[in-house]
Amino acid sequence: MWRELIGGLYDDAEFAVPASDEAIDQIERLLNQTVPDDLRELLRETDGVQAEYGSGLVWSVQDIITENTRFRQSADFAELYMSFDQLMFMGDDGGGNQFAHVRVPARGPDLFVWDHETDERKWVAGSLEEYLRRRASSYM
Repeated sequence: MWRELIGGLYDDAEFAVPASDEAIDQIERLLNQTVPDDLRELLRETDGVQAEYGSGLVWSVQDIITENTRFRQSADFAELYMSFDQLMFMGDDGGGNQFAHVRVPARGPDLFVWDHETDERKWVAGSLEEYLRRRASSYM
């Protein structure tokens, strides 16, 4: 389902091999946050998607773990920005802004964009599907 949807929205979509449930569970263990159902389903079909000139439309399991850990543990970021602990970053726009689910408290499938220049966190979509469609239509 996800590959077909994304392939229909993005001419340049690049898919990866599916992620295993064990790999996806590693996100939950290491970040201490539940992976939203729609993101889990997408990762089971493809372990990340690149599109729009190589931007991380949806990150791989390893990128989700690495980038969230980096953002949460950076002393420099702690001085510049509000805490990232409540967010689960899962994609980027290629220009520094990151897309995330709010996981503490869990906000269901809603997605937000974090602006790297202003530290603003703004709602962008009510689901992963809506995020993909809106991003393809340049509504973000």
